Amino acid sequence: MEKLQPYLNVAWDSGIEIGKNILAAILIFIVGRVLISFIKKIVTKALNKRESMDEGIKSFVKSLVNVTLTVLLLIAVVGALGVETTSFAALLASAGVAVGMALSGNLQNFAGGVMILLFKPIKTGDYIEAQGQAGSVKEIQIFHTVLTTPDHKTIFIPNGPLSSNVITNYSTQDIRRVDWSFGVDYGTDYEKVKAVIEKLIAADSRILKDPAHFIALGELADSSVNITVRAWVKSGDYWGVYFDMNKIVYETFNKEGIEFPFPQLTVHQAK
Repeated sequence: MEKLQPYLNVAWDSGIEIGKNILAAILIFIVGRVLISFIKKIVTKALNKRESMDEGIKSFVKSLVNVTLTVLLLIAVVGALGVETTSFAALLASAGVAVGMALSGNLQNFAGGVMILLFKPIKTGDYIEAQGQAGSVKEIQIFHTVLTTPDHKTIFIPNGPLSSNVITNYSTQDIRRVDWSFGVDYGTDYEKVKAVIEKLIAADSRILKDPAHFIALGELADSSVNITVRAWVKSGDYWGVYFDMNKIVYETFNKEGIEFPFPQLTVHQAK
């Protein structure tokens, strides 16, 4: 037992030292989380005072601050556990290369987020279509841009592909063109159809006079004569005008005796 006593003393001292380090690390972690939360509130409050600043930039800065402070807290906790921070920093730098290669997509997403904020192809509140998705931009984060769809789905699009591919932004222009194609039976008087549509367009105050609307015989299809109609409206009125015109055209054509065609197939019997 006497031979083991020195080893037991060393183990006891080491255990006490390790326990102190663990307690210190836990304390630093708890205090650090509280400080991070406090700093985030201060940053959020400061950003909210800047009413002229784009909401996308605000969300990006808040996300960046959160990630940076979390990394610093991790380094502090590791240091409290007795690991040399200089050695840890060197190890982190060495691992950074490997991690960077493994997470190259996230680095591209970060760069993409910076590009979006710099060149501003989109901003918070814009309704966009990109990467096969469509919705309103809720926020631009470090790695993702968050969209909300009209049916309240949340979509996260990586910033890398978003910044380097086609984006259709429906909110940058004040007016939009609404397109319709109305099919009528062969033999229907085109001038009558045109006059009815002209009257409906004139009755809708949301349809702009300038640019002028356009009506033409668009296509002689297999079972119908298709009338092409184009009109300009304010961007906010687009869907309302589109759906309302579909409804009123259907009702009015029926009253005017203008027939909507059904798909037809003519069969010739050989004699």
